[in-house]
Amino acid sequence: MWAVYRKELRSYFYSPIAYVLIGLFILLTSIFFFLGNLASRVADFSGIVATMGFILVFIIPVLTMRILAEDRKNGTEVLLLTSPSRLSGIVIGKFLAAFTVFLILTVLTFVYPVIIVLLGGKITAQLVGSYIGFILLGASFISVGVFASSITENQVVAVIVGFVSLLVMWIIDSLAGFIGGFAGKVLSWFSLLSRYEDFNKGILSLSPIVYYISFTAVFIFITIQMIEKRRWSQG
Repeated sequence: MWAVYRKELRSYFYSPIAYVLIGLFILLTSIFFFLGNLASRVADFSGIVATMGFILVFIIPVLTMRILAEDRKNGTEVLLLTSPSRLSGIVIGKFLAAFTVFLILTVLTFVYPVIIVLLGGKITAQLVGSYIGFILLGASFISVGVFASSITENQVVAVIVGFVSLLVMWIIDSLAGFIGGFAGKVLSWFSLLSRYEDFNKGILSLSPIVYYISFTAVFIFITIQMIEKRRWSQG
């Protein structure tokens, strides 16, 4: 697993993809930070963290598009599947590599709260909760992106599938309110965003943390099963 992790992490930084995504993310968050905090003289950064969560809907599919699709397209998936590493270790290693890039991206945004503190603001429980929720949300999104990359060898298709899936997950709470009734309650239960709102209010409870971790684990498991099924079908 760790050999796969190191290989994938290096591949991100040997190509422009990590630098472009990190640069784009920092550019967008800097604009929101300037408009939402500096220009308006507001010390609360947690609202910007929530906006950062929406930006991930666009960033994560690009981050994960090649992680499994490229191996399948190049024919190296067969080599990975016949290597001494377990399939679960391969998938988890690739997931952790993408998650590490995401964490680097997240750490770079810590400069904004620091600026707020230097200007006389404070680090609040609400801000800490927002970041914890953001990291858990990112892990969930990455697991969906890895799954999208596992079902096709075309990276463009992986981006589209990942983006549409994450967008649906983002608006599912609104859909639940529109539908109403039992179906609406079911959709609301699956909502990632509704649980993130608790973090954004500074409310830290075990239930949403377990949900995010379970959600991530389920999609990693489905990805493993998808590849396993393909291996057996190909003999």
